[in-house]
Amino acid sequence: MSIVSDAVAYIVDGANWSGGTGIGTRLLEHAWYSLVAVLISAVIAVPLGLAIGHLRRGEVVVVGLVNSLRSLPTLGVLTFAVLALGLGLVPPILALVLLGIPPILAGTYAGVANAPATVVDAARAMGMRERQVLFRVEVPVALPLILGGLRNATLQVIATATVAAFVNLGGLGRYIFDGLALYSYERVVVGAILVAVLALVADGLWALAVWASQPGTGRLRRTPRV
Repeated sequence: MSIVSDAVAYIVDGANWSGGTGIGTRLLEHAWYSLVAVLISAVIAVPLGLAIGHLRRGEVVVVGLVNSLRSLPTLGVLTFAVLALGLGLVPPILALVLLGIPPILAGTYAGVANAPATVVDAARAMGMRERQVLFRVEVPVALPLILGGLRNATLQVIATATVAAFVNLGGLGRYIFDGLALYSYERVVVGAILVAVLALVADGLWALAVWASQPGTGRLRRTPRV
């Protein structure tokens, strides 16, 4: 228990939060790496999932791509990217993007593809164009699953973004890698605790977004003024 107590004492000590290598800076670095990776993953995966789910074609592509990307070892991808591209921010972001694409793609495709056929057919019968059917009918119904995919991707990326420290970048992984190198295991626990806390905060925010997006609840509507 001494290692855990030492780690907690390190975290609650305000002196360890300031400076270029303080906890505050490491948290911001970790959050920034994760945010960039999730945004790039979403830009790639969401349009692809919308198109495949709406057209009901290419399901084999989704299954194959998701399974193949999930099978890639993140540290192996990072090592290969460093050898190919050199040190810097690009290799870890690339590795994290490949990790974030599968859950977003799967959630987006599943949400759109499973929109009630009767509702979709009714929209077409009303004269809606395919783009209108997609964005005014299928996407609102699929929104909880789309956000759920983003939620899963965010948690996976935050948990794995510690690999950025493997190529001499910042983030909370610095505590883990530096602690292992110096046999300072309380630092390893500090990194693990902070990553867990950051993941829980992000998960809570996404859970709130998923709750608010449930179709038919009107939670996203503004209260009309009297």
